[in-house]
Parts: sequence; structure tokens; C-alpha cells
Amino acid sequence: MATVVVGVTGGVAAFKAPIVVREFQRAGHDVYVAATRASLNFVGRSTWEGITSRPVAVDIAGEGRAEHVELARIADLIIVVPATANTLARLAGGFADDMVSLTVLACAAPVVVAPAMHSNMWLAPATQENVRLLRERGVHIIEPDAGALGSGDSGVGRLPDPVLIARRALAVLQQHRDAQTPLPLAGRTVVVTAGGTREPIDPVRFLGNRSSGRQGLAIAAAAARAGARVRAITANVDDSVANTLPDGVEVTRVGTALQMRDATMEQVRGADALIMAAAVADFRPEQAQTSKMKKDPTTQDAPTLRLVRNPDILAQVGHSSIRPPLVIGFAAETGTDEEIIAFGADKATRKGADYIAVNRVGDRVGFGNVHNDIRLLDASGALVDRYAGSKDDIAAGLIAQLATFLANLKR
Repeated sequence: MATVVVGVTGGVAAFKAPIVVREFQRAGHDVYVAATRASLNFVGRSTWEGITSRPVAVDIAGEGRAEHVELARIADLIIVVPATANTLARLAGGFADDMVSLTVLACAAPVVVAPAMHSNMWLAPATQENVRLLRERGVHIIEPDAGALGSGDSGVGRLPDPVLIARRALAVLQQHRDAQTPLPLAGRTVVVTAGGTREPIDPVRFLGNRSSGRQGLAIAAAAARAGARVRAITANVDDSVANTLPDGVEVTRVGTALQMRDATMEQVRGADALIMAAAVADFRPEQAQTSKMKKDPTTQDAPTLRLVRNPDILAQVGHSSIRPPLVIGFAAETGTDEEIIAFGADKATRKGADYIAVNRVGDRVGFGNVHNDIRLLDASGALVDRYAGSKDDIAAGLIAQLATFLANLKR
């Protein structure tokens, strides 16, 4: 739980601030409100006291107390919503003559500011300069949206959805906390493969599989959140899923098994760990046609498709001189618990991996936007752990285990 101070200033959008407060409370955080006198014309004291169950801080000095100092001391995050043009100017200028500006000036916690005003005021050079100065000082600005304004005009300056404001502010809080706590994979480089390769038959057909790439992308995201530098190699994943990767993840897009092999052998150089979650096709057509294959109208026979084996990327990396210190492979299997563990144990001993994640597929588990069920085996085939649940749950468990493995290895 964190302590959030919500500073409310005298703009018409102040009526949306209680929704922001409610979102922080729903997230389990303790909320205090500091308000300017002008803001009480839009949302009164009784409203704030009813929502927060504590007095709203308005007076700079009252009964010998320095409330701004106390609020600044206990705050883990300050958010000013809405912030008027006047408030932006006061914060940029370092003024401290109302409870909101005074608390911000006295506080060392992260500050988020959500401006709302008429378009002309927002776009005015003076306002834009104040925003620039605040950003330079580390203040997080949630820029206003375009839309209908309180004046009846339309344009940029509208306060964004208060629920989204709260989420953005909580993300800032989490980033600040992460920065204060050493992340388990900080300084590590992790390569993750994701998706399913497609082997062309002709310009319109291919051999492929049902992999969506969701599990590999979830692992890449979890590794990035744990502080790792992540190199993701993706094959035919849905852009709507790939676009959810955190900023900073390096993505190499491939299509076929041969392209996946080449990219993997390049990206693992200097890496600390490789997680091969991609579903790589075992076979490819010996010769892809350069034009679409046609049905022969004179016969009911189908053409014969000659297949050749694709390279075993995991085995190639596992037995190479550029092998990372830690290699985890995935094996999608069907069957009983005993059968899939036996299949995984066989792969673990043959492929030179440190661990094999045996991924049960079929019967509404495994591929796609469904839950997953994974057994993690060591190189001898012994069961190390089991993960079941959503793709994100699996990724979190696997990355936590990976961090432990790397911590026990000498750099």
C-alpha cells in the first residue's frame, strides 16, 4: 500500500478528481486530498471528507500545524488533477502560496500533473514553456486530450479519462519503486523466441502450427519487468499481442525456421540466458514453388510434397561455443502426465539445454489465448517445478526461477 496525495486546483474539470481518488482507493492505496480554495467551488470539503474519511487540507497554516510538510513527508506519490494554467505557472516558478503548490515544493516523491484548460491557454507559449521546465525537473505530465471543453468550444485541453489518469499515475509509482529496489535480472541479457515458424509451399500456402506466440511474449515482458535487457525473436505473432511488449525490448521478426536459426545464433552472443519458447516447424518443403500450385483438372490426384528436416535450433545452440550460461527449451507435448514428462526428459538429455519446459497442449490448454500447464525439468529429466494458469502467471513463475538459476551461476 502507498500513500497518495491528490492535489486539486480550481478548474471546471475538478469534478472528475473524485473518480481518480476512488481508483487509487480501489487499488488499495491510502489517499489524502490537498485543495486550493478555488477548487472548493467545484468540489466541496464535505465531498472530499466523505470520500477519504479525513479532513481535506486547504489552509496553509492552521492551529500551528504545517500540514504541507506532513503531507510531503508521508506521500509516496503526488498527483495534481486538474492542473490549471495558473497552477502550472506556480509549480514551474516555485511558488508556494496555496496548499497544493506548497506540498509539491516540499515533497521529494514523484509528482504527476494532469493539466486541463482551454485550448488557447494550453497552446500558449508561456504554458508550453512551463510544461517543458516541469518535465526537465522530472515531473510527469499527462497531456490533455482533444474534445469538448467546458467553455463549449472544442479542442485540446480536455482532462483525460480519470480512470486512465489513475493508471498512468500508478505506473509512475511502480516505476519509482522499481528504481529503488534492485531488480533480479538487472544487468542480464535474456534472449526469448516466440511464435510459430511458417515454411512456404508456394506464395500463398505454408506449413505451420497453432502457436500464437503469447507465452513467449509474456516471458519476454516478464524478463523486461525484472530488469533484463531482452532480445525477442518473434515468428508470425499477432501484432496486437506483440505491441504490448514493454518499451526497450529489442524485437527481431522472422518467418521460417532457417531465419529463426540464423537470428538466434546471432542474438545469443554475449547473452546470459536463452528461452526458446517458439514452436519451430520440424519439416519444410524441399523446394518451395515460385508460383501458386494449381489443381490438375484432368486428374483427382494430389501433388506429392517432399519434406526435409529443419535444423534443431535448441540442440545447435546447446552444443555450440556461443551457448549462453543458461538455456531453457520448450517442448509442446500431448498425452498423460507420465508421457509428457518422459518426452520432456528425453529432450532434456539430448539437446544440451539446462532445463526443458514441457508444455501440455490440446484440450483447451497451451496454444492461443488460453491457460497453460508447464512442467520444468532439469538436464537429467528430473521435475524441478510446475506452473499452471494464465500465460502471464506462467511467465512470472518461470522468470522468477530463471533469476534464481542465474544468481547461483558465476558470472
